Amino acid sequence: MIKQGAKKHRYVSLLSVLMVYFAGLALIAIGIFLAAFIYRMVENSKVYEPNTSNNITYDLFNLTNNFNSYILIGSIFAIALMLIFLLFRAIYTLNHPTTIMVTLQYVNANGDMISITREVEAPQAKQTSLKKVPTDRFQKLSLLDKQYPKKEHITSTDGLTLEYICRRFRSFASHIEGNPLFYSIDDIRRFVTSLGVSKIIVLQGMSGTGKTSLPVAWGKFTKVPTTVVPVQPMWKERSDLIGYFNEFTGKFNESMILEKLYEANKTDKMFLIVLDEVNIARVEYYFAEFLSLLELPTVDERILEVTSSISRKDPKDLKNGKLILQDNVYFIGTANNDDSTFAISDKVYDRSMILNLDYRCDPFIGEDDYEPIALSNETFKTLINKAKKEYALTKRGRAHIREFDKYIQETFSITFGNRIRRQIEQFVPIYIACGGTESEALDDILSKKVLRKLESQNPVYMKSKSEELIAKLNEVFGNGNMPNCEAFIRRLANNG
Repeated sequence: MIKQGAKKHRYVSLLSVLMVYFAGLALIAIGIFLAAFIYRMVENSKVYEPNTSNNITYDLFNLTNNFNSYILIGSIFAIALMLIFLLFRAIYTLNHPTTIMVTLQYVNANGDMISITREVEAPQAKQTSLKKVPTDRFQKLSLLDKQYPKKEHITSTDGLTLEYICRRFRSFASHIEGNPLFYSIDDIRRFVTSLGVSKIIVLQGMSGTGKTSLPVAWGKFTKVPTTVVPVQPMWKERSDLIGYFNEFTGKFNESMILEKLYEANKTDKMFLIVLDEVNIARVEYYFAEFLSLLELPTVDERILEVTSSISRKDPKDLKNGKLILQDNVYFIGTANNDDSTFAISDKVYDRSMILNLDYRCDPFIGEDDYEPIALSNETFKTLINKAKKEYALTKRGRAHIREFDKYIQETFSITFGNRIRRQIEQFVPIYIACGGTESEALDDILSKKVLRKLESQNPVYMKSKSEELIAKLNEVFGNGNMPNCEAFIRRLANNG
């Protein structure tokens, strides 16, 4: 930015100065020569009187006349010099283009070699043009430094509880003007509970069931717009998510995700980033680094290297080219399970919370209390920690899980590790605080986290054991208390 009243300096090459100088000399000489030419023509047009001694014969190009000689020779010399410098200028321009053609090659998802030719600014043009020299490499992030001179703390709405948030959010979604959204209270509880358990959530199901609309509505409800990023089929690495450094422009191409990750260091808002159609490319490739970083126990360990080079003009929260992944960022992937997408690997499923949206909820009349709320991430974490203490998994619930785990190990040779066990320990109390029951919570998370591993079993064997497995569920958890698990088992048996 140039301040008002500041002086701007322009630099002109010596070649350009000489061209203007000799062109001016040539024009002056030509002007004088034309004036002499016109003067001679006027003199020659006078009436000639024979036998008169005063008559004078004028020669238009009389080189014995010093005046004419100097004018003619000077004009020719000046014009020659101007033509020589024009030739030099043309040669210089050809050897120093302002743009060049660059051909980029890459391999697409089908393994084909793709070539793209683009016109880009030449490096020397970038160096000699004062207007194109970048003031900093991260212009969008630098603007966020100005937008947030100090860290912003959000004042949450008074009297919030997880159960109240779920009911009010459900009513809010049903009152969205022009596009009302209807979700069951169970799905709302699962969504809010999942936010409290993991920073990665996968919403999967049929198209049109509101997978993307749900987190977008949450952003409107909490007054922090949700960021929706469509995943591209050719995504393979983390630069597809956060951007990359452009050698030609000298700037970092900052993605929308990088902006939100940086802004999360400036405020206590809850940021939801939706990766739309997350499995149209391989999630375990382009999202691999985030899968590892978000699982680290403390925020200070979640360090994302944005760039390996360092500049003193870089944004202040980008320390040594590195950025901390703050606790107020949540990644939500929407997945369509069809032939056009990749299967989501166990690595992703085990680290994520899963929410199945397989049907549309019937329209209903929501409660009158449906206005948006202010909710800081700190307040949300406080409510989550309170729920874990007040509604911890009971001894009876733990005993049921151990008994069922022993059965599936002996029958199907599968088990779940410490990661899933921790998720169960956290999911159940948060779900209860949202208004559900312990058996409902166990039914939901066991069907998605434990029974899903049965998909790798032999279909024939799985079908033969399905009724025995359902009977064991009813024996351990109570008859009819695990409807989601029972439905999942019958679906596997029918597919076999």
